[in-house]
Amino acid sequence: MPRQPLSSDFSPHLQLTVVPPGSNQAPVNVLLLLHGLGDSKESFAQLARQLSLPETTCISFQAPSPLPFDLGGFHWGDDITFDQSKGVMEYDTGFEKTGRMINEDVVDKVLLQKCGYKPRNILFFGFGQGGMAVLAAALAYKTEFGGIVSIGGPLPSGTIHPGINVVKNKTPVIISGGSSQSLVTQSALSNLKQTFQVVEYVKWPRPGDSMPHNRDEMLPIMKFFARRLQSKSGVPEGVVEVG
Repeated sequence: MPRQPLSSDFSPHLQLTVVPPGSNQAPVNVLLLLHGLGDSKESFAQLARQLSLPETTCISFQAPSPLPFDLGGFHWGDDITFDQSKGVMEYDTGFEKTGRMINEDVVDKVLLQKCGYKPRNILFFGFGQGGMAVLAAALAYKTEFGGIVSIGGPLPSGTIHPGINVVKNKTPVIISGGSSQSLVTQSALSNLKQTFQVVEYVKWPRPGDSMPHNRDEMLPIMKFFARRLQSKSGVPEGVVEVG
């Protein structure tokens, strides 16, 4: 049985918030949350509390690099570039540094070695640029994690190798985005399905790739968690499973 991760387990250079499971619940799973471009760890720490996933420790990480020009917030990319035609910052700016941080400093050194987790019990939740970062990190690790939730974050271009027969990653992925003005295009979906064995796509009936607006938009993600989170408590006595 893995033990509860503590903030003190991690390197001091990592900014994070640990949200343990409810009282008397074992930390069977761990969910790593990566915020979007220009945000910080506080918003996803609050999300973790709202999710209240059973037997799951949630850890909200803050991106390592602050945005320039006193804009506030942080980013996950190796660099900062601007789309001059649109006047916005690019999302896809390389994720080698973030990938090493997640795979080496978090997964290997803490969750596996110190806390005793197995990769199958480690899941990821990323929004926008954070979603791109977790897809890149999981792909680089070359093993099966518990699952990936990416909201509006497609596979980064640096991980796409057209024409090369790659062994697909076994980590299940659920990706969601708007019906228009979305980074989750048909091309992006095709790239994802050529790289991961199991990909579920949820298209919201609205433009843009913002976070879920209501219960209906959040429901497919919660069903994904229900399928992928493991449990030591089992089904309570007296409960009859239907279907």
